[in-house]
Amino acid sequence: MKHYLLSVVQPAGATPPPPDALAAIMRDVEAFNDELRAAGAWVFAGGLHGPETATTLRPEGGDVLITDGPFAEGKEYLGGLCLIRAEDLDAALEWGRKAALATTLPIEVRPFVDQP
Repeated sequence: MKHYLLSVVQPAGATPPPPDALAAIMRDVEAFNDELRAAGAWVFAGGLHGPETATTLRPEGGDVLITDGPFAEGKEYLGGLCLIRAEDLDAALEWGRKAALATTLPIEVRPFVDQP
């Protein structure tokens, strides 16, 4: 089986859903994770704090420069991720479809580079 990254695409500056809506979304996400586990596809998943909490490290002249914040400005950012195992891209896309429905957010599906 191949590994795929399901990236949760979070709109920058979006207002969080009200508590009752967020609770429903979290139930759906947990059900999605349970389904992944039952299928043997789940590897790891988690949400991320906003990009304002990021620290970026850049190599520069043989040293590493450390700066606060994300490496790029954007209208969207990585809000969470899920690493899965799937037979092929079609299977990974089906998991991505389920993740999009559970999170109510866009999901980017990307395969890992095959290791020799």
